[in-house]
Amino acid sequence: MSFKKSLYILLIFISFSAKASFILLPMDETTQQNHLKAYGITYWCLDKNYKASWLLNYRGGSFLLPDAEEIRKECKIRGVSFEILSDSEEARILEEISSPSQNMETVVLEKAPKIAVYTPKGKQPWDDAVTLVLTYAEIPFTPIYDEEVLSDQLLLYDWLHLHHEDFTGQYGKFYGAYKNAPWYIEQKKDAEALATKLGYSKVSQEKGAVAKKIRDFVIGGGFMFAMCSATDSFDIALAADGVDICEAMFDGDASDANYQSKMNYNNSFAFKDFILERRPEQYEFSDIDMTLKRRIPMDKDYFTLMEFSAKWDPIPSMLCQNHTQLVKGFMGQTTSFDVSLIKSNILVMGTCELNGEARYIHGEKGKGMFTFYGGHDPEDFQHQVGDAPTVLDLHPNSPGYRLILNNVLFPAARKKKQKT
Repeated sequence: MSFKKSLYILLIFISFSAKASFILLPMDETTQQNHLKAYGITYWCLDKNYKASWLLNYRGGSFLLPDAEEIRKECKIRGVSFEILSDSEEARILEEISSPSQNMETVVLEKAPKIAVYTPKGKQPWDDAVTLVLTYAEIPFTPIYDEEVLSDQLLLYDWLHLHHEDFTGQYGKFYGAYKNAPWYIEQKKDAEALATKLGYSKVSQEKGAVAKKIRDFVIGGGFMFAMCSATDSFDIALAADGVDICEAMFDGDASDANYQSKMNYNNSFAFKDFILERRPEQYEFSDIDMTLKRRIPMDKDYFTLMEFSAKWDPIPSMLCQNHTQLVKGFMGQTTSFDVSLIKSNILVMGTCELNGEARYIHGEKGKGMFTFYGGHDPEDFQHQVGDAPTVLDLHPNSPGYRLILNNVLFPAARKKKQKT
């Protein structure tokens, strides 16, 4: 009887020790059927106060979650591949990751970041890759615009994305091709009405004030992500603070004489010594952008993600997590950045081997951080005005879109001081 009882207790102990305790969302190329929605699952878990860890460079940057029936169910509903791990399997993986010989690291994700997307009212999700992928991954965000920014509502958020905005007051430099298009005329009218409502005599002045509020948000500890023309036009607006760089068709009067010499590059986040494009009909803000300088055929347009030490440089490692180091290129009004115009304290995280252009860069400002990503839509090589929206169900494993979502989850990480 005593032997049977001992055997029974032993069997119970074995069953408990072998029970599933963790869920792994693998993020390698062959196992995960929907990389993009896996980020949404991880965000959902954080939002429900589950613990989560990001396993940097382990199987493409996998996520480790506690085992719970509702998490399994959510993964099945959203079509996200997952694996069940026992305590011993989890311990073995963490031991492998912690080995000094492995370029891997475990990063604890603490809380779901509050996300704001700076975007005009009435824009559709497909107008912007970030709102498109947030919607697809089922990650909640709040659209905000100039009124919210100027009334200090950025303080409510951890993470801000800048829509493809023109912060210089030149209406996206669409004048040459679209000055007679009804949508252009309407957008210009709406922007002028909003500037007047907010107490500014010019759109350029109002947008400049917005750019400075966003700058203060970052300096105060916020995280900012920008794509396409929001990157260089933001820096240009900061460098041109107090200088009229707009021609008469944009703001009703002539630009300042010799305004190029009045640029203050100390004010900009990422770029230095850039030359502004004076011609109103030219669809370009400055020489920061490489769109008109590059001669790269579509089938050869790729950029390479840099490899960082996960243990010593966890921040760029998080931002570059992917199932491939080679990412398909894509164009935009601002496709990529001339490396000679990037400040020395900025980290270049993705470059094109053919011409050395920077596609993906990161920096610190005050207590906060920012990432600039060139191009409009990672799965639409040459996005044109009026093009059909990208259907992300056709691209659930997109490496280019993964970079956006790395930035979305990054503020959830427990911060460690960068060692380099």
